[in-house]
Amino acid sequence: MFALLIALFTATCRVSAASESPGWQFVQNGTSGVLALEAIVVSPTLALMLARPGDDPLQINGHSAWGALWNFETNTATALDLKTDTFCASGALLSNGTMVSLGGNPTENPGLVPDAGGLMGLRIFEPCADPAGTDCTIFEDPVNLHLAEKRWYPSSARIFDGSLMIVGGTHINTLFYNFDPANSFEFFPPKDDGVPRPSDFLARTVPTNLFPRVFALPDGKVFIAANNQTIIYDIETNTETPLPDIPNGVRVTNPMDGTATLLPLSPPDYIPEILVCGGSSTDDRIPSFNLSTQTPASDQCSRMTLTPEGIARGWEVEHMLESRIMPEIILLPNGQVLITNGAETGYAAIGSVGDLVGQSNADHPVLTPSLYTSDARVGERISNAGMPTTDIPRMYHSSASLTPMGNIFLAGSNPNNLTMDDGVKFTAEFRVEYLNPPFMSLERPVLRDVPAQIGFNENFTIGIDIPDNLSASNVQVALMDLGFSSHAFHSSSRLVFMSASLDRLVDTLTILSPPNNRVYPPGPAFIFVTVDGVTSEGVRVMMGSGMSPPVPDQGIML
Repeated sequence: MFALLIALFTATCRVSAASESPGWQFVQNGTSGVLALEAIVVSPTLALMLARPGDDPLQINGHSAWGALWNFETNTATALDLKTDTFCASGALLSNGTMVSLGGNPTENPGLVPDAGGLMGLRIFEPCADPAGTDCTIFEDPVNLHLAEKRWYPSSARIFDGSLMIVGGTHINTLFYNFDPANSFEFFPPKDDGVPRPSDFLARTVPTNLFPRVFALPDGKVFIAANNQTIIYDIETNTETPLPDIPNGVRVTNPMDGTATLLPLSPPDYIPEILVCGGSSTDDRIPSFNLSTQTPASDQCSRMTLTPEGIARGWEVEHMLESRIMPEIILLPNGQVLITNGAETGYAAIGSVGDLVGQSNADHPVLTPSLYTSDARVGERISNAGMPTTDIPRMYHSSASLTPMGNIFLAGSNPNNLTMDDGVKFTAEFRVEYLNPPFMSLERPVLRDVPAQIGFNENFTIGIDIPDNLSASNVQVALMDLGFSSHAFHSSSRLVFMSASLDRLVDTLTILSPPNNRVYPPGPAFIFVTVDGVTSEGVRVMMGSGMSPPVPDQGIML
């Protein structure tokens, strides 16, 4: 890890006055009203939740809603009126701050709700300044604004020009495997005159390649994992470079969902490392109805450095404390990685294996999260010491996200056909939880006078009020995209550490922003500052010009 000008970064940094902290805690607060199988933070006070059109309790215009804004200040949901089916879609933020939801399901419950098919759906949520979300809406025009190809279970990522790269999916509502694949890439706004780019990689990875794991790399290329295979894709030359397969035949994309993340990037070199955890080593030639909810998932975590030397070494294997199918990985502002949600046995999807638990393809929920410390030694990186245990299973169709407050929002879980399936083991879950880090109960640093817009390779200053009980011997400044959570994957999630120096009065930080729009794709971000292990609330900023995509390169190239 890069040594900040203040102190060496240490992911296991201690919290001063730790005896005053109750430790990590689960807190249940409020109900979502819609089944939050997708979630993205869209402002300092709001998260957008998207669901499946059906029988959710939150109502709008005389029918069940399948979209809502969650208010972090009041812990309440406000329904949004949607046109197209958002079930199992993807999404991300553009360089101008607009949120785009893309793909979805065909019309499925016309007797319950007035949903139009979402396979080619594009839904636009413009930046909304009202803290309560009053009058915030989603714009849809299915006739004139849509994808070029039908896509259910696609993935997306914001790339270096601020647009979205859209990857894979299926053309139809499939029960388990991908038998009618969308083996292509496209972009929004469109490139190539709107014609999708065929992908040999996606064609090789059927039938277990839904929701590919996609990450924009700091050189502008893209890492993609699907099934048990990986590549680097060069957008500018339209070339795919194969990487080593994930070890031991572990498959990590739907319906054998593992999870993955791009580990924090640190100056001066911003060397990318990929971490992939969980999934299944089941042979995907086996028909789904011959599979079992009791088959153990994988406990494997695989990590690779994406440099020529790192690729030559290949994947480094370690193991979680338990097997996990459908886990979620969340980057934390201090550089640690939270592993949460999922089940110990079975598979993703619903109603499609031989010994269902209700309609669930999985069983034995994992109720205790773990922390991954990336700069610890192999075999010592993963621990759940001091972590709490919840009583709410977060199985298929769950979501999770870091919040601007610095805690973790957890919602959803419904491995059933509709939401009101009473009497089954894993019922629809509308309770919202927060996982609070220890610092949530401590006096915390407070950021002041943070610029609303920041250029690349730019020195800027912010004010900071540091509690008296913190020595400020270790200060970390994190620039973060909180990502779009859906199906055990956080698309566009990113953390870039910024070098910083604290003035003699210990109340002003001078910070150097990332060198260019490839290290951090232009668009919204949150700045968090962690002092001696105690993290501030995040402040939302716009990185780059704030213009609509595509935008030109900004800053200096490495």
